[in-house]
Amino acid sequence: MGETLTIGQAARRLGVNPRTIRYYESIGLLPEPQRAPNGYRLYYPADLERIDFIRRARLLGLSLEDIREVLALREAGEAPCPYVLRVLARKIDEIDRQIEGLRALREELRRLHEQAVALPPEVLAAKGRVCHILENRRLAGG
Repeated sequence: MGETLTIGQAARRLGVNPRTIRYYESIGLLPEPQRAPNGYRLYYPADLERIDFIRRARLLGLSLEDIREVLALREAGEAPCPYVLRVLARKIDEIDRQIEGLRALREELRRLHEQAVALPPEVLAAKGRVCHILENRRLAGG
């Protein structure tokens, strides 16, 4: 079966928090681990591979539900790659929308900054408001 590790050892080896491993177990992404006579969870190489797969998928932005589906397809003997391709395409679309939103925000901040640096110093130093720059901004589309 290979080397067995405790949850702490597995977590250190994979660079994750032991609570993360327990959470993945609690939501069914990981099977209930075997236990040592002292009650410690025991993890085998296949468990470490699965945890590492989940970790890598999360780093790429896959949701826990997407990961659950990929694992379920694999366990059902189906190739999960077509599903993963759809997820990746969806993630790319989401990122493109976020980039568009960030560009619009950047432009709005740039415009606001230009307006603010043109204000007279006494307006910027006024203490009657929280911040004149933010309270009187003219937002595009709003």
